[in-house]
Order: sequence, then C-alpha cells, then structure tokens
Amino acid sequence: MATQNIDFDNITYLQSGNFRQQQAYTTLKNNQILLKLQDYNPILVGTIPINIDIENSDLDIICFTKNKEEFKKLILANFSNEKNFTIRERVISGNLAIIANFIIDEFEIEIFGQNIPVKQQFGYRHMLIEDQLLKEHGEQFRQKIIALKQQGHKTEPAFGIALGLTGNPYLELLRFEKNNNKSNL
Repeated sequence: MATQNIDFDNITYLQSGNFRQQQAYTTLKNNQILLKLQDYNPILVGTIPINIDIENSDLDIICFTKNKEEFKKLILANFSNEKNFTIRERVISGNLAIIANFIIDEFEIEIFGQNIPVKQQFGYRHMLIEDQLLKEHGEQFRQKIIALKQQGHKTEPAFGIALGLTGNPYLELLRFEKNNNKSNL
C-alpha cells in the first residue's frame, strides 16, 4: 500500500489497509457517517489514511458547506447524541469553519466544514503532500514522523522537523505541492 496511488475520495482503500484502517472503515460504514454527510462532499483526511497515525489519532472528515446553518443542523441532528459531542465555529486562515467532535466506537471523529471545496482545503492538500513525501522518503522517514508525533508534535510540524523546514510548517509544506504541480506541467 505504500507505493500505490490511493483514491482518497472513496474509503474502500481502508479495507485492505492495516488493522486500524480496517477498524476506521468499519466504524465509518456501520455508523453511516459519510452517508449522512454526503451532500457536503466528505473526505476522510489526516494520519489514518496515510498510515502515520498514533494511538490517539482521530478520524478527520472535511466537508464543503456553503450554508453554515444548514450544515450545523445536519451535524446536530445526526451526531449530537454521540459521546463527548461538541460543535464550534472557528476562523482559520480567514475562513469560517464549523468543527464538530465526538466519539464513536474507539475513534474520536472530527467533522470540519468550510465554504471551500474539499480538495482545496488545507487538510486534503497537506494529506496528499505528506503521502507523496512518505512514498519518496520511505519507511525510515515514516517511522521518524510517527516517533515525532508520539513525542507530542502535530503532523505538519513533525514533517517540518523531519524535513528541516524553517518557518510555519503548515505553509512550508504547501511549497512541495507547487513544486509537484510545476513538474507535472
């Protein structure tokens, strides 16, 4: 699974992944989480899809929402009875986000909705870049990222440390995306 390109739009790839990825697939399917969010183009992003998760990693689902009130109503109607449910609004990089967290089965789930198409959101873009970097740098690099995460670093800062990046790792990682896009022209 480490060298093939994954279609992150469809979670079926999780079925042939590691044990935790298979658990994530079962949780998402059995609880119809993505089905309930289908009108918002949900995509699972983060560390579990690219196999750099640690014990407390959550399932991050990003959504594209043009109407925050409708999105909040859907979230509340479908998930407000789940364990440890919270919902909040936050401005991130100048854009309002609706963020809901709760626990189902053994996973904390975070649903993140912005008025930005999902494939343009940082969560998706960072995941693709990180996936490519993991493929380029190999298993030892992947293990280094996991070790940094276990030491308490968030994912993007862990990549920044491992790659020797200076400055904001969330923005620095995007440089790899631009370089990749230029080389594909």
